[in-house]
Amino acid sequence: MRTFLTLFIALTLGLGWGLAARAEGFLGVYEDLPLAPGLTEVEGSGLSFDSPGGRIVEGYATGAVEAAEILKFYAATLPQLGWARDSDTLYRREAEVLKIDTEVDGGALAVHFTISPE
Repeated sequence: MRTFLTLFIALTLGLGWGLAARAEGFLGVYEDLPLAPGLTEVEGSGLSFDSPGGRIVEGYATGAVEAAEILKFYAATLPQLGWARDSDTLYRREAEVLKIDTEVDGGALAVHFTISPE
């Protein structure tokens, strides 16, 4: 399934289809989580490991954008990638939960992505 999603994302970005086409790239620690326009991943700040209950992933990005725009991007994009929206900041796919936390830090928006088992 992950191979299919990766191929779908690559085709979507390459052909300019859908909202995911406006992504700024993908989170380095999680290959199929796009970065919203205006966000830059904080290099070396993420982590990814497997636990007995499933994998745990954390990633960080910053940008001079509004939190509402970031959450709007993910609300439109993540369902295309198989994530079901529970709220503006919480999504579920298969046995994983994605949480998106935003905070203004020194005039820039800091975004913390957490993926964990349900």
